[in-house]
Amino acid sequence: MDLFTFNLEEKLKKSAPLADRMRPTSLDEFVGQEHLVGKGKFLYRIIKADRITSMIFYGPPGTGKTTLAMIIANRTNMGFEKLSAVTSGVKDIREVINRAEENLKVYNKRTILFIDEIHRFNKSQQDALLPFVERGIIILIGATTENPYFEVNKALLSRLMVLKLEPLSKDNLRDLINKALSNKEKGLGNLKINITKEAIDYLITIGEGDGRTVLNSLEIGVLSTPANENGIIEIDLDTIKSSIQVKTPKYDKGGDEHYDTISAFIKSMRGSDPDATLYWLAKMINAGEDPKFIARRIIICAAEDVGNADPNALNIAVSAFNAVNVIGMPEGRIPLAQAAVYVATAPKSNAVYKGIDKALEDVETKVIGKVPIHLKDGSYPGAKALGHGIGYKYPHDYENAYVKQQYLPDEFAGKKYYEPTDYGYEKEIKKRLSKLVDKEDGNKYN
Repeated sequence: MDLFTFNLEEKLKKSAPLADRMRPTSLDEFVGQEHLVGKGKFLYRIIKADRITSMIFYGPPGTGKTTLAMIIANRTNMGFEKLSAVTSGVKDIREVINRAEENLKVYNKRTILFIDEIHRFNKSQQDALLPFVERGIIILIGATTENPYFEVNKALLSRLMVLKLEPLSKDNLRDLINKALSNKEKGLGNLKINITKEAIDYLITIGEGDGRTVLNSLEIGVLSTPANENGIIEIDLDTIKSSIQVKTPKYDKGGDEHYDTISAFIKSMRGSDPDATLYWLAKMINAGEDPKFIARRIIICAAEDVGNADPNALNIAVSAFNAVNVIGMPEGRIPLAQAAVYVATAPKSNAVYKGIDKALEDVETKVIGKVPIHLKDGSYPGAKALGHGIGYKYPHDYENAYVKQQYLPDEFAGKKYYEPTDYGYEKEIKKRLSKLVDKEDGNKYN
């Protein structure tokens, strides 16, 4: 490194955001992820023993993925290379591989390759890594905020350990703030700062487990507030509120948050919790989720989880879809909320859902039964000569428009697919079917 490059690096270090300056360089300084780096835990063991294996750090922003990679870089006796999937391509990967092969041949030294935002690599770029990970030329460490089971090739993923990093706890974030305020070398310890408990609590709450956001927001508040006549920088709740950009939900319409949130929404409707239903609906609306997608999920839930316990639920869900299609957003939030709450508070039955799945299983896995001859079409010339339709009993000719006769193929005669519950309107359906008594054997429907 020449003098000019060294001076540039020093200037960048001093002007770097607080979160970068406070980045831990050892496990002893690291905050959070106790399930991975706590004493005796997996990462603690392999880092201390310098027995690094290929893996992916997967978790939300600001939880320590890159920091852990840097700690490994500082600790390991192996070679260490770093690429960003945003700016690197196959050519960069090949150059790293060439250096790794040379290190292994000449120095018998393996190389760790850290790839930040590995989910941004396309299939061909990920494929370029596979043979070298498989042969042990490189030890791959990836970092991603996206679910690797969706974003990383299965062949490559099968050779990696997936380590899930969790959002930092409130205690973790409070620890980070205290360290930043007291650290004189890399933090804000050389300044006289008086920050209120309310300001710290708000900062922790709004950070939502993101250490980078918390530290950088704290720095903005401190640097943008002039000291008073005593040289003290007073940071109160209003100061912190004005130092944080408008809060946006962590929600990627193509990723984990999308699937997890819609799952929570559906399960809240199924679980008859209208308050949770409205909360998850609000999160999706606020994040710009496609309202038609939301409406379709409500329709499915109405049919699958409410069913005939309240047949009107499906009507309301379909009406909400049509309403959103006609009026758009933001007004569409109202029929969406009405339909979601109706489904959430309706009596529940999945008897129809279970019934069609049982019938499909029989159709797909067993011999397809023939249509009973008395049910076959007897309306065309010559049908009667074949016996089609002969013996069919027209239900309207009988009391209650019902007569006992076989409708299923011989192989499935007597089998029950639809078994109504005792919930909501389905209870009435069950009562009606139970009253349809076969006068010959006295067997009821149930």
